[in-house]
Amino acid sequence: MLKLGELLIRRGILTQTQLDMALSEHNRSGEMLGKALIRLGFITEEQLLTTLAEQLAIPFVPSLRERKVADDVVQRVPARFVWHYKFMPLALSGNTLTIAVSNPLDVWPTEDIKFHLGFEVEVVLAVEEEIMATIKKYYGMGAAMVEDILDKDKGQAGGSPKAAEEGIGAITVLDSPEKMAQDASVVKLVNQLLAEAIQSRATDIHIEPFRDRVKVRYRIDGVLYEVPVPETIRQLHLAITSRIKIIANMDIVERRLPQDGRAKVKLADKDVDLRISIIPTLYGENLVIRILPTNMLFDMKELGMSASDTKLIEEYIEKPHGIIFLTGPTGSGKTTTLYSFLSKLNKPDVKIITVEDPIEYELIGITQLQVNAKIGLTFASALRNLLRHDPDVMMVGEVRDMETAEIAIRVALTGHLVVSTLHTNDAASGITRLTDVGVEPYLVASSVEAFIAQRLVRVICSGCKEEIPYDAQDVVHTELRRQIARDMSIEDPQDVKLYRGAGCPSCNETGYFGRTGIYEFLLMDNFIRELVVKKAPSAQIKKIAVAHGMRTLRQDGWMKVMQGVTTIDEVLKVTQAEEAPGRESGGTGGVGRGREPAAEGLTGGPDGQRAYVRLTGRVNIRFKVFGNLDEVRKGGFQPESLSATVNVSAGGMLFALEESIPVGAFVELKLELPDSKEPVVCLARVVRVEEIEPLKKYNIAVQYMDITSADRARVNKFVLA
Repeated sequence: MLKLGELLIRRGILTQTQLDMALSEHNRSGEMLGKALIRLGFITEEQLLTTLAEQLAIPFVPSLRERKVADDVVQRVPARFVWHYKFMPLALSGNTLTIAVSNPLDVWPTEDIKFHLGFEVEVVLAVEEEIMATIKKYYGMGAAMVEDILDKDKGQAGGSPKAAEEGIGAITVLDSPEKMAQDASVVKLVNQLLAEAIQSRATDIHIEPFRDRVKVRYRIDGVLYEVPVPETIRQLHLAITSRIKIIANMDIVERRLPQDGRAKVKLADKDVDLRISIIPTLYGENLVIRILPTNMLFDMKELGMSASDTKLIEEYIEKPHGIIFLTGPTGSGKTTTLYSFLSKLNKPDVKIITVEDPIEYELIGITQLQVNAKIGLTFASALRNLLRHDPDVMMVGEVRDMETAEIAIRVALTGHLVVSTLHTNDAASGITRLTDVGVEPYLVASSVEAFIAQRLVRVICSGCKEEIPYDAQDVVHTELRRQIARDMSIEDPQDVKLYRGAGCPSCNETGYFGRTGIYEFLLMDNFIRELVVKKAPSAQIKKIAVAHGMRTLRQDGWMKVMQGVTTIDEVLKVTQAEEAPGRESGGTGGVGRGREPAAEGLTGGPDGQRAYVRLTGRVNIRFKVFGNLDEVRKGGFQPESLSATVNVSAGGMLFALEESIPVGAFVELKLELPDSKEPVVCLARVVRVEEIEPLKKYNIAVQYMDITSADRARVNKFVLA
């Protein structure tokens, strides 16, 4: 029989030089040759096992985690056996048990199974990682420890467990939870729950009791995944809860009221902060543990902004005064972005103070204050006192009310840079939010420098990313390519590249690994400030901002889709609520997409014909050109001017002036229809300017941008009459 090294060389997996190096290492350290080859990077574990399978005439099982194992097989083999020897039972035929192992030379598993369980053993080979993943899938995490704890307590109780009531559900408690919480095995079980979560990159752990089971879930990349645990862990729920209360300095006896606590622990050589919240539910206490790294690095380059956006925001946060608001729902990454801004500003000559609820991360060199409403320490009261500490930059965790908003604005107006957050759907809605809580529009216009909306999307796993080829028969992806091409002004939908993650072990077969942000920057220029003072609706402000080059959340998402960063599903999931087609907030993010396709009145429908009938005749209008008032007056226009139309339709109009208006400028129109009703008021955009040579006049063509359906119907009815 050929030796292992000779087989590897014959199969073209290994060279003689590599084998000699591995043999030298094997002789020096006493390590098995196969492990030495893997450690040196010459072969993979799968290559080693397939070669051993050929050498020893033992079957090799690829993709073990996809194999179905019967429940009765799992129930016949104790978890402690499986975890201790790291093998997976696969099948039971008569008295012969088939097990998967990664080391065919280890005889102890087969001997112990024969001695303790009475089964004959048949061995197959599988990769160790696949074996461990399959054990977790069928036995559940911590199954061996749960078995040991319950068996030990049953022995101490003489096999007669006692029942305790929790809510209306009866559970079995083998000892007092306070005593069990101190048991070394329970401590190890809780540590394993935490360690597994950290290893899985989880940000939250949910431990949820129900009538007949306890469910454990990890939130990874913003999505909850259920963790397999043994059903018997239900009997240890009180002990686990008590252990977590102990490390968080909570009241271990109180089970009727919600409790919050924090703890700092070291697991797997990592220091982590735990933020723990417990609430009483029908069948016991529900725990949520937020995992926060203590040494997290905040770098603006890691936020997912484009290079131009990063440069832009760096210029804005270097301003000596003003407010920058981050907007978005809970869990959209606003705090991380704020901390990245502060880290960029954190210099010896800059005094930075934050007011937060809660303080999620500790930042060295920055003074951080925790809000405590119970003793009257609110955002507003803290802001008043912190001004005496001579700050250059202040961070307010969230502007929630009129008092906090006013103080923050006045702080900004007195020479401080303030960064804060608002809970709104998009950037433009931040303006409405501030005015809704009672802030005067002129204060918003004079103090705020920018509103930045953001969302988090999952990143495609680099280990299994693949391009989705263009296929005209794939109706779904073809239509999505058309939508992206339309929103991003791309001529040919086939030029839109789409990607996806096929799924691999490194991403736990999800196709995603990590998260990044998509952004929407609303910068407060003169046009926007003027609209704010006029109390214009957020939809109107957004339309003007888009026309001036603002990239919406969805458009920024589409850019990352085409770059292969994320997928269409992720972008649709976080942007469709505020940017679905046909909504008042602005269609799919393109210019002029509002309640109806406004451009049709001038450019016509798909067949080249006009969508609306035009009426040639004079109708009085009042209009105001948006922009710098001095420049407007130089052009001969007062803040509101009177004119008459050359022709009008329900989609746009043409009117004559003695002075030109730049193409692309925005005009507020008041169309005075002879129906004795209020004038039709809407925003319009100049799309064409025609000079009338002999008369030295100009015909100005505009298209309506945010006209309501009712007003459009009024105009159309007048034209057709």
